[in-house]
Amino acid sequence: MNEKRSALFTIIVIASVIVVFTAADLIQKDRLFSETENRVLAARPEFSLEALLWEDYTEKYEAYLTDQFVSRDKWVAIKTYMDLALQEKEIGGVYLGSDGYLIERHLPGDYSAVQESKKIALLDKLVWEWDAGVMLVPTADNILTDKLPKFAPYYDEKQLLDQVESHVGEEHFIDVYTVLQEHAQEEIYYRTDHHWTSLGAAYGYDAWAAYTGRRGGRYGAEDMELVAEGFLGTLQAKVNLDMAGDSIHYFPETLKRPLKVTYDLKVEKDTCYEASHLDTKNKYGFFLDDNHAFVEIETGYPNHHTLFVIKDSYANCFIPLLIPHYEKIYVLDPRHFRGRLFEFMEKYEPEGGMDVLVLYNCIHFLEDFAYVE
Repeated sequence: MNEKRSALFTIIVIASVIVVFTAADLIQKDRLFSETENRVLAARPEFSLEALLWEDYTEKYEAYLTDQFVSRDKWVAIKTYMDLALQEKEIGGVYLGSDGYLIERHLPGDYSAVQESKKIALLDKLVWEWDAGVMLVPTADNILTDKLPKFAPYYDEKQLLDQVESHVGEEHFIDVYTVLQEHAQEEIYYRTDHHWTSLGAAYGYDAWAAYTGRRGGRYGAEDMELVAEGFLGTLQAKVNLDMAGDSIHYFPETLKRPLKVTYDLKVEKDTCYEASHLDTKNKYGFFLDDNHAFVEIETGYPNHHTLFVIKDSYANCFIPLLIPHYEKIYVLDPRHFRGRLFEFMEKYEPEGGMDVLVLYNCIHFLEDFAYVE
């Protein structure tokens, strides 16, 4: 009898929890955007018999429930602290590294040789028809290896970079891996975010300068200026740990001349930095006003040199460092651009030609790099 009562009590408790959360889920309005995670949340998919039978309706609905779950951020935090109590070294695809570093996990089996080859082949026309330079930046797990948990596996981006260099030739390849390794003990990646810091980008500039025959060492740690503290990035959002935030720096030298910056062909600003983001969770949006499909920068340097950059968000804090070298800089993010890339580039190519730069981190290159010719 006691066993039956215990079983009945358990059923009542579980049923009550389900009813409460179902009711709360129905009452709560769907959120469009998570400031904590800095991303758009999944919307409720439209139901139809066709969608259920032939499309990925169930997967979309599962993603919707996961994103819109009541008090989702608090449950993520609870799970994180339970994992910490069990001495877990990885939570939600994020390694809990030493010295307060959160490092995004990329496993060796995540990217196949076929995927690598397909992405590398996409560089062909950019390299051979546009003489593009290719600058793929390794992520923190490949450079800050001493911060990783013991025996933590990670995808080897060096072998990918070797493939890229072999394919495009050293005359088109910018070696960022070596210079970042040389400075791995410095603050070149954020502790709570997946991006490189302004200092990391400065060392990337040195690699670019060596590739283009310019003088490196233009930007150093002593030249940076602090603009914000308490930055909690995308990796902190995944684990929702209570931890110290990062600092955001920039190089004031990039503002020596007045700029004209046009976002998406319509919004004009006089700076490539947007200070309003410093008052939000997405403080990295300070650089180039976060992500836009197309950005035009008129620098005020009358040297008749033009640069066209095809990029991901790693370029946002790097591009301002190139301002002294170009009269015009065009920045295109294929993830947000809808159109034919080469036709669009031809509209902005001056008679004397222009430099072209492909700048991605290695993982975004494998996952996101694509364009319509």
